[in-house]
Amino acid sequence: MRYHIESGRLVEAQWVESPNCDARSGQIIDLIVIHGMSLPPNQFGGEGVVQLFTNQLNSDAHPYYAEIANLRVSAHLFIRRDGQIIQFVNFDQRAWHAGVSRYQGRSACNDFSIGIELEGGDAICYTASQYQALALALKALLNAYPTLDEKHIVGHSDIAPGRKTDPGPLFNWRALFRLLNNS
Repeated sequence: MRYHIESGRLVEAQWVESPNCDARSGQIIDLIVIHGMSLPPNQFGGEGVVQLFTNQLNSDAHPYYAEIANLRVSAHLFIRRDGQIIQFVNFDQRAWHAGVSRYQGRSACNDFSIGIELEGGDAICYTASQYQALALALKALLNAYPTLDEKHIVGHSDIAPGRKTDPGPLFNWRALFRLLNNS
């Protein structure tokens, strides 16, 4: 299977619009940031992430939700454990995924990056289905946006060291790049 992008959307992805985005500030998209998260933490398959990214998280549904229910965050893509991809923000818009961040001397990485969340946690291995879906999505992005380069695919921890640890030490970068170069 090949993925393709039309009008800022990954055609094969489920579309769930997030209000947590805005116009890019005219900067060129030249960075991809890989994240890892699940809601509740380390529990998979629920609707917590979708609800968070669409400002519908019920703060009473889980003790952790009370801490984060008022956050206004999103990502461009969310890849579930089974490889299903949900897109929340058009790639040509700025998703609110990176927070306080810095990459190669530039701050505010949301301005020039695409954020991809993987359903997971720092101490849990990601699935083969997720790596496969991620590699296919990355290949589509690299083809659609000539300013992107695989040398500028990084983890959230790389742009927010000391503040963020995702996608975590168990994320297999070597496997991802092997798939990216062979798919």
